[in-house]
Amino acid sequence: MEKKKKLVVGWFSFSCSEDSTILFTELLNEHLDEWKKVIEFRHLKTLKSNNSIEGLDVAFVEGAIASPTQEKELKKIRENCKSLVAIGSCACTGTPSNCRNKLVPEEVNYKISWYLSNFDYSKEVKKLADIVKVDDEVNGCPMNAEVFLKIMDKYLKKYA
Repeated sequence: MEKKKKLVVGWFSFSCSEDSTILFTELLNEHLDEWKKVIEFRHLKTLKSNNSIEGLDVAFVEGAIASPTQEKELKKIRENCKSLVAIGSCACTGTPSNCRNKLVPEEVNYKISWYLSNFDYSKEVKKLADIVKVDDEVNGCPMNAEVFLKIMDKYLKKYA
């Protein structure tokens, strides 16, 4: 009997509240039994310690990009997946993580200046599409669960 190919996915999180990750884990409560038959969760740091980004069919990426290190990691994820889905408002629009982009010099006090100069932050926070090709988006803060389930179904049909 031929074994059916599983959809190989990764879930990644950058600068955000990770509310979509929380919602995703709640969706696993309802869908894990069906999904584990058809999905290989190759990268899912929230639930497993042995993770890999190589050979992904789909990378679900939550959060905005706020540093050169994050930008480099996002590009590496894009190189290792067939499709990339932006998850949540920060990934899709940059907001609210990109609120600091609107600060004018007189609003940047010594505390904000200290963080910006002592950590690996970019001058501006960016949405994913500013850096890499995004194939689909699931907007919302947290993500819209119905839209996410439709996107998951789309990729199950496409790759598995």
